[in-house]
Amino acid sequence: MKLINYLQASFPAVELIPSIYYQWDIGVHFSLGNNIYQFTDDDKLNPKRFELVYKQISLIFDELLDENDDLFLVTNVYKHKAYEKRTKKLRVYKRFLKRKSLLHKIQVKTSAYPFEIEEANEYEMQQFSLLCKRGDIRVKELLKAVSNEDFPLYPKLGGYAAGYPDVFFVNITKDIIFFVYDDRGCEVIALDAERIRPLSEKYYEWIEDTK
Repeated sequence: MKLINYLQASFPAVELIPSIYYQWDIGVHFSLGNNIYQFTDDDKLNPKRFELVYKQISLIFDELLDENDDLFLVTNVYKHKAYEKRTKKLRVYKRFLKRKSLLHKIQVKTSAYPFEIEEANEYEMQQFSLLCKRGDIRVKELLKAVSNEDFPLYPKLGGYAAGYPDVFFVNITKDIIFFVYDDRGCEVIALDAERIRPLSEKYYEWIEDTK
């Protein structure tokens, strides 16, 4: 199965770029960090903030994906067409897969830069996708890397100077898509509202109702 075929059949209105919550009627937007500021009074990174964020996204992830669920691990990499020509496939996935043999099954599609900036035509997006199991992924490390986007924290995803990569977990067993955009929040959309109702009820205090 290819990612594009699954999305066309199950989420035809959704493009896997940031703000999937606004592209689909059934979804939840969670605010992370409980209003704990990223820095302490002496301008140092606040470990309590990031420990809480890591815990929150891990709890949400565990509610959405079981060990044997089939999923597409999707990564959008943004690059300058002229200055960043080399494809960095291994840097995107190598650190976070338990079985290196899966690296040979990664698919890639190059498309137009999806964000509205004046020089958009000078950039492009490479979308990597891998059909795998949740158990194939080093989940905790990957979730940390996703949420560390704006800070000098490790692990990191790598990528190019044009922008930090975006990672989507597309659960094709349960028809759910999970996206952590950075340490501030994450989005969940589903084909069936009942699939995410328990999650919404369990972590209701984290929900940011922005629609």
